[in-house]
Amino acid sequence: MVYPRAFSGKPTRHSVRRMVGAYARLVEKRSLPRTAAFFDLDKTVIAKSSTLTFSKSFYQGGLISRRAALRTAYIQFVFLAGGADHDQMERMREYLSALCKGWNVQQVKEIVAETLHDLIDPIIYDEAASLIEEHHTAGRDVVIVSTSGAEVVEPIGELLGADRVVATRMVVGEDGCFTGEVEYYAYGPTKAEAIKELAVSEGYDLSRCYAYSDSATDVPMLESVGHPYAVNPGRALRREALAREWPVLTFNRPVRLKQRLPAFSMPPRPALVAAAAVGAAAATAGLVWYVSRRPGRRARRAQESFARI
Repeated sequence: MVYPRAFSGKPTRHSVRRMVGAYARLVEKRSLPRTAAFFDLDKTVIAKSSTLTFSKSFYQGGLISRRAALRTAYIQFVFLAGGADHDQMERMREYLSALCKGWNVQQVKEIVAETLHDLIDPIIYDEAASLIEEHHTAGRDVVIVSTSGAEVVEPIGELLGADRVVATRMVVGEDGCFTGEVEYYAYGPTKAEAIKELAVSEGYDLSRCYAYSDSATDVPMLESVGHPYAVNPGRALRREALAREWPVLTFNRPVRLKQRLPAFSMPPRPALVAAAAVGAAAATAGLVWYVSRRPGRRARRAQESFARI
């Protein structure tokens, strides 16, 4: 049996909720199928394009020219102003694939790691962070499904506390640099295929799962789950959502996670805090052992009571 990871820092309301939700999944695993919440990233969880947001950092790191940096800034503006349809997304993919050809992968990862908190933390939607917290509390996995590259999406997913990430993967040559070719493109129907594959491997009941996106290109992903939501939708997705009677959500409050939830801050190092974390984990494990001795209905009631912590 695989147990959830213990606390890595000061126990907080969010981390306790997450651990209780994780243990509750184990307790109820035999009686109920697992569920997940799938989130598109750009303009759904964060207010901008995750890849284009790093263009200035890539320029400062010597990966792109000033002209390329200005062009990506313009593409970002177009993306934010009116979204991007299928043809625009294809042109963007071709441009970015050509642009990153020859980039050293390790250097890209280092630049992203160094600037992640300064660039991404301030543009995460408060509403999206709340949903992620609520889904974890309910015992659901959170999966980020993004067209952006894995080198960018995976650190953002870790920052958000996501359980899994599905992202575009570029081919890396023997020299450790991008070749400019795409190994896997997480876009449109391929997102839906990835979700269905995860449902098989992880045991998700898609009819009870959730999905969130701002783009009409993600309709295949949205229609593959029982609870689809259109977030800040463009015209095409808004029409589709109205026709299918999907709920429409508006996210408009970017907030720093450190200011909103202490659980997202970097873990402190003092030994006393580590001891407190171990104690909290042990107490939670003891509670879940007690809950596991009770019928499933009482286990769910205990989980719901902890959701109010």
